[in-house]
Amino acid sequence: MASELAVTIGDSAGLRRSQRIGLVLGPAVFLLLMLAPLPSGLSAQGQAVLACTLWIAVWWISEAIPIPVTALLPIPLFPLTGALGLAETTASYGHRYVFLYIGGFVLAIAIAKWNLHRRIALTILSAVGTDLAMLVLGFMLATALMSMWISNTATTVMMLPIGMALVGQYVDGCDNADDHRFFGKALMLAIAWSASIGGTATLIGTPPNLVLAGVVSELYGVQITFTQWFMFGFPLASALLLICWLYLTRVAFPCRGSSFPGSHEQIAGLLRDLGPMKPEEKALLIVFVTTALLWISRAWLQKFLPALDDTIIAVASGISLFLIPAGRPGERLVTWDEAVKLPWGILLLFGGGIAIAGSFEDSGLALWIA
Repeated sequence: MASELAVTIGDSAGLRRSQRIGLVLGPAVFLLLMLAPLPSGLSAQGQAVLACTLWIAVWWISEAIPIPVTALLPIPLFPLTGALGLAETTASYGHRYVFLYIGGFVLAIAIAKWNLHRRIALTILSAVGTDLAMLVLGFMLATALMSMWISNTATTVMMLPIGMALVGQYVDGCDNADDHRFFGKALMLAIAWSASIGGTATLIGTPPNLVLAGVVSELYGVQITFTQWFMFGFPLASALLLICWLYLTRVAFPCRGSSFPGSHEQIAGLLRDLGPMKPEEKALLIVFVTTALLWISRAWLQKFLPALDDTIIAVASGISLFLIPAGRPGERLVTWDEAVKLPWGILLLFGGGIAIAGSFEDSGLALWIA
C-alpha cells in the first residue's frame, strides 16, 4: 500500500524512478532499524540517530525531495525518536559557521553586482601575454583567486563567457583544427578545475569546507580558524593548480610555444568596456581587502579583542555593505532585495549536517561505529 501510494505521488509529481524508489526506501530503512533488536553496545538513542540518518541519506542520494528540504528532517525526526532534543537540533541551524557563510555570501553578492571580480580577472589575464600555455595559466589564476571568495559555480559562470570569446577568436584565426580543438578543451577544463581547486584554499571558498569545520567543532570542540585553514589550504591549492596547469598544457593538450595573436587586444578591449574603476568598486575593494586582512590577523587581534571571531568579522563586513553609499542618492553597495537572494538551501544543508554530527557524538553512535 505504501509503495503504491509513493508511486502514485511520484508519478503525479513527475519524479524519476530513482526518486520514487528513494521516497519509499528512506522511511522503510528507518522503520526497519527502529524496530530491529538493539545491537550490542549501542544505546537506544544511538539506534534512533542511525535510523534517522539513513533515512536522510537515502533521500539526499536519491533526491526524492529537494536536498535542502531533506536537511530539515532532523527537526521533526530527532526529537520524536529521542535522537536529540529539539533545542539542540534547531540550534545547529543557527551555528556560527552558518552566519560566517552568510557574511561571505553578502560580500560575494556585492562583488558580482559591481563587476569587481570581472575587473580583477581581466587585469590578471591582460598581464600574461599571448602564449597559449600562459593564457591558460592566467585563466586558472584568475578563476582560482575568485573561487577563494565566491562560489565555484558563480566563478565559472563569470569566467566561461570570457573563455568562450577567446576560443571563438582563436578558431577564426587558426587554420589547424587540432590546435583550436586542443586549446578550447584545455581552457574549458582549466576554468572548471581551477574553480574547484581555488575553493579549497579558504574556509569560505566552498560549502564543504565550512561543513567540515562545523562537524569538527561539534564533535571534537576544535575551532578551525580562517588563518589555520588558509595555512593548510592555500599551499595545497597552489600545488594542485600548478600540477593541473602542467598536465593540461604539457600532457593532455600540449600547447607550449604556441601563441595567440590578438588575445591581449581582446582582453584589453573588455577591460576598456568596463571603464575606469568606479567609486563603488574602490569602496568594495577596501571592504574586501580589510575583511581578508582581519581574518588572517585574527589571532593577533584577539590579544586586544578576545571575543573576536571569523563569524563576527564576516557579519560585520556584510553589514558595512548596507551602510556604504553607492552611486544614486539613498543607494548602498548592497540592498536587502539583492541580499535576500542568498542560497538559503546551502545554509539549511549546513544546519542539517551539523545537527547530524552533534547527534552522533551525543548518542555515542560515533564511538560505537569506531
